[in-house]
Amino acid sequence: MNDSSWQPEPVPAGPAYDAQVGPHTRPMPIVPDAAGRDFDDREARDRGVAADSGPLFRADTPSQEPMPSPPPPHAQQPQDASPPPPKKRAGRDLRAAIGVGVGLGAVIFASLLIVKAVFVGVIVVAVVVGLWELTSRLQEQKGIKAPLVPLAVGGAAMVIAGYVRGAEGAWVAMALTVLAVLVWRMTEPPEDYLKDVTAGAFAAFYVPFLATFVAMLLTADDGPQRVITFLLLTVVSDTGAYAVGWRFGKTKLAPRISPGKTREGLFGAVAFAMVAGALCMEFLIDGGSWWQGLLLGLAVAVSATLGDLGESMIKRDLGIKDMGTLLPGHGGIMDRLDSLLPTAPVVWLLLAAFVGTG
Repeated sequence: MNDSSWQPEPVPAGPAYDAQVGPHTRPMPIVPDAAGRDFDDREARDRGVAADSGPLFRADTPSQEPMPSPPPPHAQQPQDASPPPPKKRAGRDLRAAIGVGVGLGAVIFASLLIVKAVFVGVIVVAVVVGLWELTSRLQEQKGIKAPLVPLAVGGAAMVIAGYVRGAEGAWVAMALTVLAVLVWRMTEPPEDYLKDVTAGAFAAFYVPFLATFVAMLLTADDGPQRVITFLLLTVVSDTGAYAVGWRFGKTKLAPRISPGKTREGLFGAVAFAMVAGALCMEFLIDGGSWWQGLLLGLAVAVSATLGDLGESMIKRDLGIKDMGTLLPGHGGIMDRLDSLLPTAPVVWLLLAAFVGTG
């Protein structure tokens, strides 16, 4: 039997034992055994008597099994013990985002199917709320006081003029709105006048003027189908960018502006939008052709991406994540208009070139 399986025999306690190991007893030389344990002599080891320096001093102390030594710190851990890579998560509440998106879609489609003028009213409401969000964030984050009242009144007039009088009416309303901003701001002290009116002119162009092209799409005989095509292609482009970028995205598109966007996501936006454009031009637009839809989808994917990046640039300059909190899962109205606003004039121009404005 080897030393590792050896167990000591019990030694009775009492005076006889104490006399053998008492303080006046000659100490016996320490002899290590094969396992590295120190004993007073081989006879003591054979009888199971532990030395003073060993792990057991009295024979009536219960024996203990040796504890397993911990692995050295440099020992390599098994590969399966490494934590799993974190799962990709969406940045927003998807349930709320989907619910709000469905609700907005229902309002838009219902207004298009009832009366065209009702949808123009929807555009006006979106423009006024968007202007309120933009001017509020400018004042909160930068101290810029772009006058909201002339912007809201002029923005509503701009959309209506574009629907009634076309591009000419939209440009006239735009000029009058900027003039109203200049005059309105004169009622306050001159400090920061130039900064405030410049921001007001930018807001007038960025929100209501670009939105006017949606109203101008509606004036054609197949106006509702054109608006549906515009909205559908923009949504499909955003969805394709999100889906492909979330699953395959590795190369950043513009990391300093929007770190979440990837080149793979852009390719997904282009592919999805081109397919949707071909279908829409073939089945929704009077006189349209599938190859025109491919070009239209490509243009929409590019303009929607640029619009999203432009909005991200504004929010990064302001130091905010969202323009508002009105739409759960989406942010504010301006966070939904970011890709729609610059896409509207692109779609209007291409449809006018492909099939006319009538």
